[in-house]
Amino acid sequence: MYTGAKEVKTLPDFKLLLVFENGERRLFDVSPYLDHGIFRALRDPAMFNSAHISFDTVAWSNGADLCPEVLYRDSTSVDKAQVRRSSNKSRSPRAKAKRHS
Repeated sequence: MYTGAKEVKTLPDFKLLLVFENGERRLFDVSPYLDHGIFRALRDPAMFNSAHISFDTVAWSNGADLCPEVLYRDSTSVDKAQVRRSSNKSRSPRAKAKRHS
């Protein structure tokens, strides 16, 4: 089944939260790609955070991209609670304390 990506959000630990055209929210781990070719540049947080939707897939400002079939096939389905936990897990204790005060 083909479905293109329509939204992307970068998360800690080189993960992407993706929303596909069929409405599914899925989590994709980019870290296995970071030792290969053009993807090495994504180790830089600023470059990784440049992720955006280009047509129906994810691309970065250095020209790296992944085909939507790979993004869908190699990602895992997530719910909103899982996304919140993933977003919060690498924040510093100080940042968490500020949010709760």
